[in-house]
Amino acid sequence: MRLYLVRHAHAVTPAENPARPLSETGRLATTRLGAFLRTTGAFAPAQLWHSPLERARETAAGLVAALDADIMQVETDDLLPEDDPQLVARRLAMYPVTHDLGLVGHEPHLSALATLLVRGKPGPVGFALRKGAVIALERTDKLHRKSQQPRWRVRWHLSPELLKAFV
Repeated sequence: MRLYLVRHAHAVTPAENPARPLSETGRLATTRLGAFLRTTGAFAPAQLWHSPLERARETAAGLVAALDADIMQVETDDLLPEDDPQLVARRLAMYPVTHDLGLVGHEPHLSALATLLVRGKPGPVGFALRKGAVIALERTDKLHRKSQQPRWRVRWHLSPELLKAFV
């Protein structure tokens, strides 16, 4: 099973709009990311879970549209910036290993989740996701000694500044 952690793209400021939808820059970055991932074939989740916040929902929808793929989008609890990454990790342990999954969320939650899945504990945080970045993790058949939760390894990490030439 592969897990794709996607940080939402750039959003407007709270002063511009308290709901904080994606900015024009964020929409363009999401389109670029989706176009790049479509050409590589390296991103194929069966579902794309996103937080209830508008910027995460729009990032998920933009990716699905740019990928031109039949990916189910699911608004999901426990993906907010301040949420405990252990809650998602427990759900992932029960998720079918035959299906890849994407999560669109926020910092510092996603970096703590990636650290927890790879190292077995959420801190100190070993990853930093820029807005519009993706970390691809792969579930192994090993368990973390203390938690007995599945151990994950990093497959790749894509930072958005690498995609400026893509449209």
